[in-house]
Amino acid sequence: MSQNDEETYVESQVIMSTVKVVTPFVLTYGLYITFHGADAPGGGFQGGAVIGTVVLMIAFAFGIEPTRGWLDNRVVVGLIAGGVAAFGLIGLVSMVRGGAFLEYRLLPIHHPVKYGIEGVEILGIAAIVSGAVIGLFFVMGAGFATGAIIEGDSETAVDGGERE
Repeated sequence: MSQNDEETYVESQVIMSTVKVVTPFVLTYGLYITFHGADAPGGGFQGGAVIGTVVLMIAFAFGIEPTRGWLDNRVVVGLIAGGVAAFGLIGLVSMVRGGAFLEYRLLPIHHPVKYGIEGVEILGIAAIVSGAVIGLFFVMGAGFATGAIIEGDSETAVDGGERE
């Protein structure tokens, strides 16, 4: 066995194969819920949760560390920050134009109420929720060591002693 094979997380070939087949459908369903949320049941929160769950399925099937290596932390933080920025920008544009925060009718676009709501749901809320789901999963998956600082392959206690 090569070194790369030893590092690969393999719990079950059935789970890995199933995730490979199901992932595109779950992602499409999450996007559907998000995009149709203004006119039908669903929306940014529900769609963002489903979209974030796609990454969790991949991590369960192929391992958390390989998934964390594939999906850089900057992407997750960018999703959350971009969602907050989009939400805030849409709300502030209406304030600059003399209205209240998120007063969609004042947006300078065609059909401002319809597209304002969809912008908040798709660009804002869905991005924030999916980023938060993924980020929280990665944080919990990393675990924690009470009173320890992790350095390389060994843990060093806060008082300087070596831990096993």
